[in-house]
Amino acid sequence: MNEITLRLNDEPARLPAGTPLADALQAWHYTDRRVAVAVNGEFVPRSAYADRVLQDDDRIDIVAAVGGG
Repeated sequence: MNEITLRLNDEPARLPAGTPLADALQAWHYTDRRVAVAVNGEFVPRSAYADRVLQDDDRIDIVAAVGGG
């Protein structure tokens, strides 16, 4: 199977080609956390995670919500 290389929070990461963002987040253990995700600087709404297929050289930025007051 072909793999793609991308940047996850400025670190190199590899995934199988054709991986949807939703599957990548599960593989990276983010599914149970409240996060905001941008791909190549563009915010991706949670409703689009399953439809957004990651590509070679994509830049993924994940920011976890921090509680407090």
